[in-house]
Amino acid sequence: MSTAPESWALPSRGRMAIVALIVTETAFFAIFVVAYLFYIGKSLSGPVPRDVLEPPIGASIALLSSSVTIAMAVRALRGGRVRAFSAWWLATLGLGLGFLAGTAREWERLITHGVTIRTNLFGTSYYSLVGLHAAHVTIGLFLIGLVAAFALRGWVASRDTERTELLSWYWHFVDGVWVVVFVTVYVIGR
Repeated sequence: MSTAPESWALPSRGRMAIVALIVTETAFFAIFVVAYLFYIGKSLSGPVPRDVLEPPIGASIALLSSSVTIAMAVRALRGGRVRAFSAWWLATLGLGLGFLAGTAREWERLITHGVTIRTNLFGTSYYSLVGLHAAHVTIGLFLIGLVAAFALRGWVASRDTERTELLSWYWHFVDGVWVVVFVTVYVIGR
């Protein structure tokens, strides 16, 4: 006796869009990482990475912790706990801003040591890769801030779980990329 086939539903357009975005951005970041690795040690003048780079441990912990807080926010919203969602979401925003502040401090320190995007191949590849990541963090923080403003106005509810989850996927991607950037710049490239 045959059974009726199970129905199959297409994934949501939002899920497909964020997956397409992440795949595209992964390729884009891969190009910048390969370029950074290719140019290691090829600068004709100093300074070189080991002379000026210090691993941004505190900023990294803040950014990676924000993956936990955004996951907790989505979980809270899925459970209908909007106040808890707002608290976790705001914590994510704060941790992301802390990461960007750490990046800004690092850039200020590097610039005072004479490392700009025009200094040498190291400066060019460093600011290109780390700057690309910082731009993605900034975009993510803008969107997280927008959702936070909506939440504080009472405009976020359980019905918005998928939207916030998709934004969290982007944020997890940005955090994952930071692990690759950190290893590339501060471990391999130093």
